[in-house]
Amino acid sequence: MAELHNLDPNRPNLCSALRSKDMFIWADHDPDVVRANTGIFWCLYTQGPLGPDGQLAEPGNCDSKDRGCHCHESNVA
Repeated sequence: MAELHNLDPNRPNLCSALRSKDMFIWADHDPDVVRANTGIFWCLYTQGPLGPDGQLAEPGNCDSKDRGCHCHESNVA
């Protein structure tokens, strides 16, 4: 369960190409629901679970400007 912080879409400096299935859910956010890593994130550039650099597209990986494919800060859409 230590990896759940990697799924937090409210992390600072998120890449603007990171997308989430949550953008298609028309419901209020429930803070008591724990996200499971079920592939709910993808990269806008690759349209898949990996970014252009081959690393997993999730908030814990897409918040580093050291990543060559990182865009400016934004919220997960």
